Parts: sequence; structure tokens; C-alpha cells
Amino acid sequence: MDTGDAVERGTGAQLLPESHGPKIQDDSMLVPLLKDKKRAGSKAPTVILGFECLESIGFFGISTNLVVYLEKVLHGSSLASASNVTTWSGTSYLTPLFGAIIADTFLGNYNTIIVSLVFYLLGMMFVTFSAFLPTAAVLGGSSVFGAQTFAFVGLYLVAVGSGGVRSSLLTFGAEQFDDDNATDRESKGSFFSWFYLCVSFGPIVSGLFIVWIQDNVSWGLGFGISTACIALAFGVFVLATPMYKRRMPTGTPLKRLSQVVVAACRKISRRVPADAAMLHEVSDKVDPQPKIAHTGDFSFLDKAAVITESDFGEVITEEAGSSSWKLCTVTQVEELKILLRLLPIWATSIIVSAAYAQMNTTFIQQGSAMNMSILSVPVPAASMASFEVTCVLGWVMLYGKVIVPALRSFYPGVDGEPSMLQRMGAGRLLMALAMAVSALVEMKRLDSAARGEEISIAWQLPQYFVLAGAEVFCYIAQLEFFYAEAPDTMKSTCTSLALLTIALGSYLCSFIYALVAKFTATAGSPGWICDNLNQGHLDYFFWAMAAMCTLNFVVYSGFAKNYKLKTVLS
Repeated sequence: MDTGDAVERGTGAQLLPESHGPKIQDDSMLVPLLKDKKRAGSKAPTVILGFECLESIGFFGISTNLVVYLEKVLHGSSLASASNVTTWSGTSYLTPLFGAIIADTFLGNYNTIIVSLVFYLLGMMFVTFSAFLPTAAVLGGSSVFGAQTFAFVGLYLVAVGSGGVRSSLLTFGAEQFDDDNATDRESKGSFFSWFYLCVSFGPIVSGLFIVWIQDNVSWGLGFGISTACIALAFGVFVLATPMYKRRMPTGTPLKRLSQVVVAACRKISRRVPADAAMLHEVSDKVDPQPKIAHTGDFSFLDKAAVITESDFGEVITEEAGSSSWKLCTVTQVEELKILLRLLPIWATSIIVSAAYAQMNTTFIQQGSAMNMSILSVPVPAASMASFEVTCVLGWVMLYGKVIVPALRSFYPGVDGEPSMLQRMGAGRLLMALAMAVSALVEMKRLDSAARGEEISIAWQLPQYFVLAGAEVFCYIAQLEFFYAEAPDTMKSTCTSLALLTIALGSYLCSFIYALVAKFTATAGSPGWICDNLNQGHLDYFFWAMAAMCTLNFVVYSGFAKNYKLKTVLS
């Protein structure tokens, strides 16, 4: 794959001198489980990773089997239950953006996590209570005290709480490393893979243990275990407070970026000077000789940092600590340009997330219509997510031990591993393949159902395996990419942009479900996705998703070839 070739050849000057912030090494996927585990200094990163394991178990203990709970216990239809799950999931990944803005602007990462955990724990308790309450059908109509009310209030409190935690925890963990310590600098590179593997720990436990309890013992007990995990995580995080490094918020990122646009528009007719002395920057923050590009992406924004005679008062104000809407620093201008360069790459991640959301909706509904046993062992449809997470671990090992060495043998002149952009491109292509495999499996299932037979749920294993490969290549690289490319003052905000794609992907998925229902469910047809899948055509839906993912890969490839990495520009 050559999506990153243009990045390696990229040239050009940059407003912002080389960042003095933390550098993220691009070796985070080279089998982190086999790396040296020695760490210098604080044990805080280990505590944060343990916290994430517990938080992941709690969240996925609710979400993994949620579509079944809404459909079988709360008596929702198949399409409505799938839509409710994707809408809630989307909200869960939308709230991190607001949490990140609050963390970067007002509270800082630590305080944001603490406040969010209060909402998180309260929401988990509401969901657990809903399993012990009668439904609206039992009460003879709607009731504000019914199970549905408690369940949905709890779910959206969980969405708020989990969003605040997600927005800050990864960045807070990265802040615990000492950039002046060589061992810490090396460990920080693999921290992202460790963190993602801790996120993946939750689906394994929930899929194998909590889902079985929910299906065979009690929904209340299953949800209660998830709630206990959040409570334990809350306690551990608070008790470890003395060992944390806590960075204070650096200002209002959105205001800083807005000032650049306003200042550039005020000077739209002025030329950008070649003399660095005519550019505004606070001398103790960056290189005293900032350079500026006369050509390049969004070069019109450079005018916001040009000093004119009328701006000398603004320079004094800026150095005194006040902000200006007429004159901006070189750093402010480059922060906005970095974000604008990220947007096209970011947008293509939304389609990937819409396809990935099928694992918690249509994949489970497809599995529920099969013989749910493998080698005579009962396997709930929702537990197949545990196999996908196991495959994630396998793909990480496969990448470091097979794929990277193979690439080096085919291209002996190339050192290192594929770039983050190339890995994200491979993930997008694998996602299209996963949707195509799902369509083929559904065609096989429908053919067997027409003959009065049931195929085993084991037929779903290939689609989960390919989906896991897409997740490894896309999401791990995406988290690392957005953190590495983010301005130093906006790490939480940019990391949350990666999570925002999951939210928008879930909302897009709900919109697609609505379109499918509108155009395929007619008087003579129940539609592609219906309560009885044997009467529908879920295979057509998967083929449509595969086509959309393939087109998305082509579009992404064009954007990736023209993207200039921040480190290359520096």
C-alpha cells in the first residue's frame, strides 16, 4: 500500500518551529506485550491502565448485550432496538469532545475524570435498577417509573460519564511520562497500544462472563457486576491521587483558533512578509526565529501573525497575558492549520465507524438467527464479540512477527514499519472486506433457512476475524495519529476527535437504518432488516456497506497521499 508515500516525500516550511512537546514513536504496534516492561519514576501509568481495564469491563458489560436487552426484555422491535443502540453508542462517543474542551479549558484532565465518574456510576446504577422494574407492557401502558425510563435515563448518564473519562484518561496517562527520561520516552510510544489492549479487555470479560450471566442467570446480576467494576475503578483512581502528575489547563482552544480566523480576515489584503521579525510570537514560548511559508495549505491564515504599525499595542497586550482578536501568534496560526489538515483524514473515519458499529447490532441479530452453538458448546450471539477481541490480540502479534518482517524482506531499502497513514488505509480496506464476508455468510444462512436448516454461528468467525484486523490497523493508529499531530495545547481535544468519529459513525448508522426501512419495507416486502431475518435481505445491507467502505478507502487514499505530517513539516 502506498497511501503514505507522499508523506515521506513531503517538503515545505511551517509557521510553528519544531514542537518541544512529547514525541510519539511510531513503534507502538511492534508486539508491545513483548517489550521491556521497566519504567522509570511513577507507577501512575500502571494504575491508569488498571483503571481502564475495570472501566472497559463496566461499559461493555452494558453495551455488548444491550440490543438483546432492549428487544427481549424491554420488548422493542429489531430495527428500533438496533437504532437505539447505535444512537446511544454515538452519544457515548460524542460526549468526549465536550469533555475534552472542558478539560483543556477549565478543569484539567484529573478533575474532568473525577466529575465524569460521578455521572458514570449513577447511570450504571439506574441501568441496573431497570432490570428489576416492570416494563411498560406489564404496567398496562407508559409509566415514568417503568423499566424503560430508568434504562434510558441510566444509559445516557453513562454516555455523559464515559465520555468525560474517555476524553481525558488517555491524555492524562501520557502526561505521567517524563519526557526528560529516556526510558519514559520509549515507554510512552507503547503506552497507546497497552491502553487499547486494556480497552479490549472489557469485551472479553463481558462477552464470556457477563453476557452468560445476563442470558442464563439474571440481567440485574450482570448489570450489577458492571456497576461494581465502575465503583471499584472510581475508588482506585481516587486513592492513587498522590502519585499523579497533574497539568493545569492551558486556556480556551476554541477561542484561540477563532482569533486566528478573525485576525486573518482583518488583514486579508496584506502580503505575508519574508522577514521573521515581522511575525508575532511570544519569545519565551517558541524559537525566536519563526519561519513562514509563502506557499502551502491555508497560507492565507499566515496574515493573522503579521505585525503592522497599528498592532504594536496588541503585541504589548499579548505579552502582558491578554488575548487579541487583531493579532495572533505564530503558534496560534499553526495550531489552526494543523487542525484543518486533519479534517479530511478525520472525515473518512466516520464511514469506518459506521461499519464497525454492525458488530453490536446486525452481527448479533444475524448470529441470533443461527444455531448458537460451536462443537455442541452454547455460544450466545453477543459473546462472539469476545472472539473479535481475542483476534485483536492475535492481529497485534501477527503484525509485529509476520507482516512487518515480510514487508522488510520485500522492500529491503525501507527501514521501520508502515506509517500511521498507511496502517489506517489498510484498516479501511479490511473493513470493506469484513462487510463483504458478512454478506457472503448471510447468503449462506438464507440459503440454508430456505431448506429448513440452521447453520452454526461458527460461520461468523471469519467476519469477526477480518473486522478485528480492521480495528487494529485503523483505531490504534488513529489514536496515535491524532495525539502525535495535535498541537501541544490541544492533546485532549484532538484525541477526542478520534473518538468523535465513532459517535458520528453510530449516528450515520442509525440514519442508514432509517433509509433502509423507508425504501425497502413496502406493502409487499418486510424490508432488508426485519424482525424475522429469514424474510428479509440482510445480505443486501452488508453488500451496500461493503461498497460504501470501498469508496471510502479510495477517497482516503487521495487525502493521505497529500497529507504533510507535522514532524515532516518541522
